[in-house]
Order: sequence, then C-alpha cells, then structure tokens
Amino acid sequence: MSSCEPMDAAIPNDMPMAQEPRTISRGFAAWLAPDLAMTFALLTLLSLFFLFGGATGLFSDSDTGWHIRNGERIIATGSLPHTDPFSFSRPGEPWVAWEWGTDVLMGAVSRVAGLAGIALMYGLSIAASIWMWFRLNRAAGGNFLIACLFFVPMLTTTTLHWLARPHILSWLLLLGAVWLCERMPLRLRWRHLMLVAAVTAVWANLHASFFFGPLIASIYALGAYLRPLIWRTRNPDTSDSTARSYILLTVAASAGTFLNPTGWRLHQHVFSYLADSGLLDRITEFQSFDFHSAGALQVTCALAICFAGGFAALTAQKPARFLLSMVLAAVALRSVRALPVAALLLLPLANGSITTVLARAGNLASGLRRGLDSVLSYGDRLSQIDRNLCGFAIVPLAAMLIFASLRSNAGFSAVDFPVAASASVASLPQDARILATDSFGGYLIYRFAGERKVFFDGRSDFYGTEFTARYLRLVEVRPGWRNEFNRWNFTNALLPPDYPLVSALEANGWRELYRDRTAVLLAGRSKL
Repeated sequence: MSSCEPMDAAIPNDMPMAQEPRTISRGFAAWLAPDLAMTFALLTLLSLFFLFGGATGLFSDSDTGWHIRNGERIIATGSLPHTDPFSFSRPGEPWVAWEWGTDVLMGAVSRVAGLAGIALMYGLSIAASIWMWFRLNRAAGGNFLIACLFFVPMLTTTTLHWLARPHILSWLLLLGAVWLCERMPLRLRWRHLMLVAAVTAVWANLHASFFFGPLIASIYALGAYLRPLIWRTRNPDTSDSTARSYILLTVAASAGTFLNPTGWRLHQHVFSYLADSGLLDRITEFQSFDFHSAGALQVTCALAICFAGGFAALTAQKPARFLLSMVLAAVALRSVRALPVAALLLLPLANGSITTVLARAGNLASGLRRGLDSVLSYGDRLSQIDRNLCGFAIVPLAAMLIFASLRSNAGFSAVDFPVAASASVASLPQDARILATDSFGGYLIYRFAGERKVFFDGRSDFYGTEFTARYLRLVEVRPGWRNEFNRWNFTNALLPPDYPLVSALEANGWRELYRDRTAVLLAGRSKL
C-alpha cells in the first residue's frame, strides 16, 4: 500500500468487499498536497482558532474544568475515584466517573501544555472529524460536488457543540463505526472481531455514547436481513452472509463495552441517566433545538437532507441507511445534543443515496438528464484526482502554528466565568461554603484544583433529579427557597448579577465583596 493511499484501502486483502476505483499516490508530493478531506479539515481548524475564537470558545462549558482536574487526580493517585472529591453538598457520595479515560488524557495534556494544549487537542479532534466525514462520503458512494455542498450545513450544525469535552472524541468513533458498516466485508475473521471489541472497550472508557457502536451494527444487520425480503436479489446467500457478519460485529462491539472498571454497572448507570426524563428536562443540551434562533436555517437544511437521504436510501435499496436516518433524525429533533451526530453520520449517507438516485433516475427530460450526467461525471473526475493526494505533512506544521498562537490566550472567558472574581474568592477561608451556580462550579473546580469545594457543578448524573430541583427552587427564589438556603449553612454566594437571588440576599443583609459584569460575590449570615 502506498504511503498516502486512502483509508478505504487500509482493510486487509482477505476481507472482500464492494470495490472502489483506486489510484497510486505520487510520492512525497502527495503528502504536501492536501486532498478535499484534508483541505476542509485544515480550513476548519484554522477557522476555529483564528476566526471564531476557539481559544476561549472551546472552554465555554465549565465541565471542562472538572474533567481536567479529575484526570490529574487519577494520574497523581494512580486510581479511579469512587466517591465525590469536589463538592461540600454531597461529600463522599458514590460517583461513577464514566469518562475517566478522556479525563486522564485531558489531565496529561494539561500537565504538559496547559489549556493551550487542551484547546489544540480538541481542535485537532474536530478537524479529524471533518476529515473522517469526507472519507465517509466516499465510502458511501457519494459525489465529490455534493459532499462540498453538504459541508456547509454540516459544519454549522456541528458548531453547536464545539466544546472541549469528551463527546468530541466520540465523533471520531461514531464516524468510524458507520464507515466500517458501509465497507463491511462479506466474511469477518476473529482478529477483526477482536479489534472491534478492543476499540469499543476504549470507547466505553472515553464517553457514554459507546452503546451507539453495537446499535449501529445491529441496524445494519437488520437492514441486511430486510433487503432480500423487500427486493429481489440475485444472490440471497450473500445477503444471509452479510447479515451474519453484521450480527457478529454487533456481538463483538457489545462485548467490548463491558471491558471497563465497573463492568455492566456502567451500562446500568448510563441508561438510568438517559431514562430520567425529570433530570434531562432540566438540562439545556437535552432540549429541542430553537429553530427560530440565528443560524437555524442551515440546521433545518441539514435535518431536511437527513430525512431526504433516508427515503432516497429506500430507492437505492439501502434499508439500513433508511433505518439509521430515521432513528438519528428523530433523536436530533428531540435533543440539540444529537444534532451534530446526525449531521456527521447521516449527510454522507444521504450523499451516497442521493447520488445513486440521481444516476439511476429515468424518464427525465433529455436536457435535465444530460445536465445531471455532466455534473455527476465532473464530480467523479475530481474525485479521481483527489485520490492522488492526502497532505498529511501539513498537519504538524499547522498544529505548531496554532499552539504557538494559543499559549497566551487559551482559557475560560472572563465574560462567561468568574475569572476576575476568583481572586476575591481565593481570599476567603478554605472552609467557606460558597453558593455558586452549576455553570460556575466546574470553573471553580479548575481554578482551585479541586481544593475549594463547590456546592453544585455540571455532573448532573451525580447530583440527580431531586437535588437539581431543589437547586433551581433556590436560585430562582421560588416559594420555599429560604428553607433550602438555610439547610446548607452558606457563608458566601457567587452568582451572576442578574440572578434574582442576589437582590433577595442583599435585602436580607448580605454585603457585597466584589462585583463585575459576570459575577457578584456576597458574604453574610449562614441563616436567613
């Protein structure tokens, strides 16, 4: 295999599959000249940091703070936490650190390169997802030009969740899972199944989306089973063999997910969390997307293409694509967190299905048919040229350039977090019981390396529905808030200036220690 051969060609020769035309790369020049996937990946990377403020934008969710500090604690102690180390509201309570693998990775990077290293790590991960997205377009049989067209709504949709958090790493694994199912060999060998199990084992220790691996494989297994029942096929035995391969893939992927420190209890914890509608209804990222917000048109277009691609898949006789499209698009309509996943996984499949439908469309006006053939043929020719390139040699240069520019300005924004107020917080006694919002909690854990305990942070699965409901009653000054306040013996409060609780505390004699546009620090009696 040539040094710059496409990822699609990296599968062993003893794994027969549907063939794609291949070309041989032309030496070192191919490493310098980027293909379409690398070009758009690098443009995304540069735009993230130099146009869209990724140095601070990636840190716009304070959960990044406790992920880093938890990873550093694991590295320092050599063991995983089993009880809460960060709060005074639930000290010593059982805690499942379900993303400990990513936490360790973040902690290690932070130790070596600080927040600039964290920003670069996630920037490169986002760029790698873009690269993988174009590769999935190719694997699905999509047209070169249509991929360029779909890139815009895909990018807009994924920016909704561009954050320095573990889910970014899961995007790569999700894309890889669909790519593997699209390039599925007719016969799987044990070593291939072992490799799949190993990858899903890593996945289960990085992010809670690990269950999508076996779910995607099972959807493709169902599609392979349904295909000969819906359409006449030349070789039913091949369909049966393909279905069995997908079933084996599902079993291997499922088995791998149990290789984690808590075994099956991780699955129980994740599914109980996702089934807790009372809790998820209070978490913004699990709510439906606001289709009246800025940029909503492109998100709407992305979803429309996902649905259109799903029905085009039926015409292309790809039932698995249809099923996957309906499942993910429906979830994306319900949860904004699923929108980037739908755009990343479904738009390439839509490209492949729509390309097939356009190529086969009959009874069209001769002028329209010639136009479609010309466009599709032109895209195919561009794709052939693109296969001679890769541009991997540019990546280290781009990474060094970006890291040099980040070293002085990467970090949590003082506009969103109490960066300036933290100096006043540092002067408080170490045992001060500070009432702070969940959005401030993760930052405080990072700022004080977990030594100053917090009241609440973004670990919603740990705090649970009841605690979250009491917290909202308190900060929103609902009936009964005084009783909730008094039970915690707070000595200080660190809140956004526009919170009604600030005025309520000041009316009860609490005095101001610090104020800016982001946060107000108050001190007062522990009881009202």
